[in-house]
Amino acid sequence: MRIAIIIPTYNEADNISLLLDALHRQFSCIPHEMHVLVVDDNSPDGTADIIRARQRNTPWLHLLTGRKEGLGAAYIRGMAHSLDVLGADAVMEMDADFSHDPADVPRMIAALDAGADMVIGSRYVRGGSIPEDWGLHRKLNSKFGNIAARLIAGMHQVADCTAGFRAIRASMLRQIDLPSLNARGYVFQIALLHEMLAQDARITEIPVKFTDRTRGETKLGLADIAEFLLRVWAIRLRSMRTFLFFCLVGATGVAVNLAVFSALVAGGIAPLLASPLAVEVAILWNFLLNNRLTFGKAESGRSAFGKLLRFNLASLAGLGVHWATFWAITRLFPTLPPLMAQALAIAPSTVTNYVLYSRWVFSTNRLRSKLSGIIRLATATRPMD
Repeated sequence: MRIAIIIPTYNEADNISLLLDALHRQFSCIPHEMHVLVVDDNSPDGTADIIRARQRNTPWLHLLTGRKEGLGAAYIRGMAHSLDVLGADAVMEMDADFSHDPADVPRMIAALDAGADMVIGSRYVRGGSIPEDWGLHRKLNSKFGNIAARLIAGMHQVADCTAGFRAIRASMLRQIDLPSLNARGYVFQIALLHEMLAQDARITEIPVKFTDRTRGETKLGLADIAEFLLRVWAIRLRSMRTFLFFCLVGATGVAVNLAVFSALVAGGIAPLLASPLAVEVAILWNFLLNNRLTFGKAESGRSAFGKLLRFNLASLAGLGVHWATFWAITRLFPTLPPLMAQALAIAPSTVTNYVLYSRWVFSTNRLRSKLSGIIRLATATRPMD
């Protein structure tokens, strides 16, 4: 496997040579072909010149220069170059200031070898840490960023959403339109993570000790913080839009469900039989609308018949939840009108159906969704309390 470590730099002349030496010492412990790609934003301190001088005797060292557009823009350029020019099978994200320990690189690559699609060097799983001497402002900034990503953007499965120390399979990156992420600053980290989760990536978090830089200056600015806050809300609103369409479609399905149920009961069909029959008619109705309106762009390449088959198979779980709820309500409240019991049973089955439809039927990664059904998050350790 060929692995490219991408290191974005801007004014890192004091750190870059030391970091390259430290990485080279680790390469002997890694059973893969290792490369380093320095993506320099035309640093005025001569960072690129140091790389050019070292390249003469270092075949695994590469340089990509460009104008300063932000961390995210640098990573997007670096990942595209790694995939298209270097032919990397995996890439790593790593800071140039030693906040990420080169000694952790072999552990992260070992996690890739174990089957992960993305490995996160996490500060917020058990065993990970941030500097004890960080001031309140730094701690709040880091903690709030993760809280915002996990709760607002809905990426609660990951303990360290803003981590910049990662290893990622190229096969997963090729499924993502990186330029469309439109993330120039540090928000790139959550934008990419969100897309990886949408691809049902197998994500492993391993604990790392994050240390503060001792040379140079931090690049995080107010513009990065503002972009971050706007992006997490944009992710949440986009997710809410999909769920809103799903609920609107479901509302019409409820009307179909109840109308068919009423007609069947009026025709002499027993309520316990009429209930699943009405649900199946509503399932077919909902599929037609969801395929057209809600998830229509998720998998334009799949046949309608294949999706309809999976839709019905997934709906069996929702039907089971619905029928069990209907049965329980009619037993607990025998005087309740059957139509009311049918309506009350719709709520829990709606949640079941949304999870299965979005993660399997209309998922962008069919094979992995078949195997997992829902997002598989493989964490090496439990999150910190």
